[in-house]
Amino acid sequence: MNLERQRAMTATEWGLLLLLSLLWGGSFFFIGIAVKSLPPFTIVAARVTIAAALLWLAAPLTGVSGARLGRQAPALIVLAALNNVAPFSLLTWSQTQLASGLVSILNATTPVFTVFVAHLFTDEERLAPRKLAGALIGLAGVAAMIGPELLAGFAGRLVAELAALLAAASYAAASVFARRFRRLGLTPIEVATGQVTASSVALLPLALVVDAPWRLAAPGPAAIAAIGAIGALSTALAYVVFFRILAGAGAVNVVLVTLLAPATAILLGAAALGERLAARDFVGLATIALGLAVIDGRLPRAAQARFAAALGR
Repeated sequence: MNLERQRAMTATEWGLLLLLSLLWGGSFFFIGIAVKSLPPFTIVAARVTIAAALLWLAAPLTGVSGARLGRQAPALIVLAALNNVAPFSLLTWSQTQLASGLVSILNATTPVFTVFVAHLFTDEERLAPRKLAGALIGLAGVAAMIGPELLAGFAGRLVAELAALLAAASYAAASVFARRFRRLGLTPIEVATGQVTASSVALLPLALVVDAPWRLAAPGPAAIAAIGAIGALSTALAYVVFFRILAGAGAVNVVLVTLLAPATAILLGAAALGERLAARDFVGLATIALGLAVIDGRLPRAAQARFAAALGR
């Protein structure tokens, strides 16, 4: 498949990207509340099922066609696995071990992985020297965050950190794969509806078998509200926005949201959950941000323009 060349985003797309960062940054906070009462598969299954139900309820107003979705079911199943089932499960489990802000920072490596995935599976998004440099800087940021645990074996939080990184890689693959839906004639809301529907079909039986939720203690009001918010806001609404940006601005641009989302997650986690991050986590985030700026091209272009202006004086 081909991937359209990355381009500068419009003001509307930047606004949608900011909205998406709030919705997805809030998801880490809501999961941080829910995991105190419920196991991961139950949370993830409830998340996608609520989202699917809401999107189908809105179908008469949004023009979602079950027939069109049925014709593209194989592609939607693949997208559901890459964009929901695998990353949602991995991230939710990692939040049983890690602070929500830290998981969101690790998830900010998604654009770094996207550069490599796009190089491998597209013809037009090749791994140019600038993008390679940015990706390596981003990976250095991850290494700075993991720190000595990278050399100490599978101790402490390392397994959970690796799970979050694997989720980021899955998101990267999904963002590249999802470009095909524009050519398949599906609207952004149809893609969102199809993928969460396929995800709920896969995850509901898994949650019933693994978690046996009927044996669990009834969750409190906070956990129930968090689950509702994850499904309605951080999934149903968020994916409508996500696929709208993806259709216009492309895969590399849309995954920049993973850099913006940690700010929301960190602030909410510190204010409401009492979470605190180590200094190395912020150093890692700053390094990842530098890498993404290099990948995006804005930083090198700005530096080149400033240098040229200085020479012209």
